[in-house]
Amino acid sequence: MTTRKRIVLSSDHAAIDLRQAIAAHIANQGWEVVDIGPTTPESTHYPKHGEAAAQRVASGDCALGIILCGTGQGIMMAANKVKGIRCGVCSDSFSARMIRQHNNANMLSLGARVVGEGLALDIVDAFLNAEFEGGRHATRVDMIADIES
Repeated sequence: MTTRKRIVLSSDHAAIDLRQAIAAHIANQGWEVVDIGPTTPESTHYPKHGEAAAQRVASGDCALGIILCGTGQGIMMAANKVKGIRCGVCSDSFSARMIRQHNNANMLSLGARVVGEGLALDIVDAFLNAEFEGGRHATRVDMIADIES
């Protein structure tokens, strides 16, 4: 029996609908979704949601994470403060694929006010279906990790 991979999703209030669409999409692909984001539209603070999701990935509780806010930028910045997190904000599928293949990113950030649902799902698929290439890229990822030390 194949073990399903766990993935954490979170967002602020600006991205609830898109986060829920992504959650359903990836659950249909066999991912075990851990959705820790808000469910009501009251204003909330993206740094706490970015950090909480990043902690789940950094601890090993979840293999990957997807986080969202209005632009994807602020929540990504918060997540990247957690040791061991490599999160990139993407608005296209090519970049999402490359952050996995070349940077071994373990989190993806999206801007709900930047990309529509169809494009967001394509970006998520590109991120999830890509694999780290290692080789010369591993040296560079190690250099990033050294900066945290």
